Amino acid sequence: MPGYELVGKEERDAVLEIFDKHGGILFKHGFDALRNGSYKVVEFEKAFAKYLGTGYAQAVTSGTTALKVALEALRIKPGDEVITSSFTFVATVEAIIECGAIPVLTDVDETLNMDSADLERKITKKTKIIIPVHMYGAAAYMDRIMDIAKKHSLLVLEDTAQALGGEYKGKKLGTIGDTGSFSFDFGKALTTGEGGMVVSNRKDIYLKAREYADHGHENNPNFPRGEDTRRRRGFNCRMMELQGAIGLVQLTKLESAIQRQKENKKKIKDAIKDAGMFKFRRLADEAGETADTLVLIFDDIGNATQFVKNIREKGLGTKNLPDAFNWHFAGTWNHIFSELDYYKDKPCDKLWKRSEDLLRRAVALPINIKMSGEQIEKTVNIIKEALK
Repeated sequence: MPGYELVGKEERDAVLEIFDKHGGILFKHGFDALRNGSYKVVEFEKAFAKYLGTGYAQAVTSGTTALKVALEALRIKPGDEVITSSFTFVATVEAIIECGAIPVLTDVDETLNMDSADLERKITKKTKIIIPVHMYGAAAYMDRIMDIAKKHSLLVLEDTAQALGGEYKGKKLGTIGDTGSFSFDFGKALTTGEGGMVVSNRKDIYLKAREYADHGHENNPNFPRGEDTRRRRGFNCRMMELQGAIGLVQLTKLESAIQRQKENKKKIKDAIKDAGMFKFRRLADEAGETADTLVLIFDDIGNATQFVKNIREKGLGTKNLPDAFNWHFAGTWNHIFSELDYYKDKPCDKLWKRSEDLLRRAVALPINIKMSGEQIEKTVNIIKEALK
């Protein structure tokens, strides 16, 4: 599940190398005479773009920042409507509001991702962009979403915070829309502690993202940094060299980690598939998921609640559903929506009832990278016993 499972000597050595060989320079830019040609963040950006098969990548301080930088690069302005999913981490909506835009949320379908039919119903003349969120390492129906975006001349920003390495019909998630955002926090598939990335195949979007993330610096090669040119305001969203060094190492471990997750998930899934009382989450592209989560959808909330109680008594935990439900479902975010005129007199606990019913019946089980045969067998036995 998380890249921290694989943190080890390689990451430690990469960090120490900055101090031992490259002057201890932690800043992405400048200090050329001291750093001996080492630019870890730049190397990480290039390696990340190559891995995804995309043209450009801009490293930033967090996944939340990546969303904000991407929205700024796409010129989202106050009053614009941005459509995203009601099941996501709160950061997606926070980034929209930080731009002064209005978050408009869709229900989810049994993929637990954006319901494309509801998406089309939510589009208005003020809609500027769609943010599908690929939850739990599995894709939304991107072909449907892209068709709708094209039909209405809308931009698409993929929130890929939970799905690095995932694919949809042979394309890496985060590279299908106009831009994609990623998170590298400590619970993600690739971790740099905190950190994020904005990617795009469009150079104009990349340059705007790079400028915004660096106080407006254009990094004009014709001028020293102190005299650099600029054309717009920016902010400080810069990743530092320590994170870049760790990211480079983590990236080399990603594919093998995903493969191990897939193997572990298949063993558990095959062992419980005939247990009854639940069905598995629908997947838009089963071959393309990263397999870091196994979701069981029960026939009613009571059974889901009792199942969770039973597995917790045996020491088996869940992943966000239900343990962090309030941080991932918009129907509980009155602390945010109460401040927005758009939601005045609209009780958020009633706006996405269809999604809430589905999510309350869903139980998400984490699939770890380092699961021994004994651990897998224990997990299976706990699940089966809990179902009894």
